[in-house]
Amino acid sequence: MTINDRSGLRAIRSIDYVIVLCDDWKKMRAFFIDIFNFEIEQEEEGHFIAFRVGTLFLALRPRGRAYDGPRKSDGSAGIQLSFRVPPADVDLAYQALTDKGIDVIEPPTNQDFPHRTLFFRDPENNVIEIFADIHPRDTLPASSGLHRVVTGA
Repeated sequence: MTINDRSGLRAIRSIDYVIVLCDDWKKMRAFFIDIFNFEIEQEEEGHFIAFRVGTLFLALRPRGRAYDGPRKSDGSAGIQLSFRVPPADVDLAYQALTDKGIDVIEPPTNQDFPHRTLFFRDPENNVIEIFADIHPRDTLPASSGLHRVVTGA
């Protein structure tokens, strides 16, 4: 059998939806509705909720299928979700989050790469980033060391 460059797994061209597995589905559902006010595309009460986020669906479902495995109990993040906004909206999002009592783990910061970011956590410690593309002249003059992955020999 001959497999060409655009067959099977090589045929993937986009991510259509992301599912976040939840230990406390009701708490996560309330958080995403209250904080983001995303359009609800589909919901099966207690089992699944899908939000429309641009062209992507972001869904939440309770952990419980045999292949889900247990959640790490050390409080570490299971996923990081990054949402792009226009540059001025990073600061507006920060204000909205602090007004709602959300603990922001990194306030709006121009990074050493052309992004302005802020970071916070959802109720299950997943990291959420709000970011904007910015002009390279607005980046930090030297590496912050915060968001670079360095591998070495």
